[in-house]
Amino acid sequence: MPKMKTHKGIKKRVKKTGKGKLKRKKAFNSHLQTKKKAKRKRNLSKAVIVDDAHSKKYKHLLPYE
Repeated sequence: MPKMKTHKGIKKRVKKTGKGKLKRKKAFNSHLQTKKKAKRKRNLSKAVIVDDAHSKKYKHLLPYE
């Protein structure tokens, strides 16, 4: 049976934590920041854990990570 290929798009966007959960960055934080409040920008800069609905699919796309 051939090796499974790692999905490069997911690999660039998601990191695995020590316990095996997946961590991702939040969107809407790259530009047009003058109109956003400091609290909103601060919360957007924090990483979050991928929810269970997507986590199983992402782990299948990252077989060797």
